[in-house]
Amino acid sequence: MRAASRLGQALNARAEILRLSEAAHDAVLLPREPGGLSHGLRAALAARMCRHVGDEALTAHYESYLAHASDLDLATLARPGGVCGDSLHDAMARHADLLTLSPREATRQDIAALKTVGVSEADIVRLSELAAFVNYQLRVLAGLRLLKEVEAR
Repeated sequence: MRAASRLGQALNARAEILRLSEAAHDAVLLPREPGGLSHGLRAALAARMCRHVGDEALTAHYESYLAHASDLDLATLARPGGVCGDSLHDAMARHADLLTLSPREATRQDIAALKTVGVSEADIVRLSELAAFVNYQLRVLAGLRLLKEVEAR
């Protein structure tokens, strides 16, 4: 198959998308500088977002990262509605819920509420990046599952 063919170009593009998606996964879940979102907190919030959508496989993926977290209180945040009693973490969990369930309803007041409890602007960006990636990943996987179902017919 020639690399310049349409199929070759599509396969090359797909490989690049997969590479970039994996790099984004690692950057939002396991960054070198996690700021106020520890790796464990990121895993808990990602699992929580996946549970909202009902994706058991992706939930298990993120919970596997949570299993290595040293802060056991974060496990409660991995479940929708779960709180750990830390106002910062609980506010971030509520914001992750909002960005997953009804992102169009997010307003400046929601950002102000995060700042009020002490979430820094940099951590708000980190949280938004995490939510954007996990929700992108959920949508891609849902689309791939639909394609698989159609193909099986």
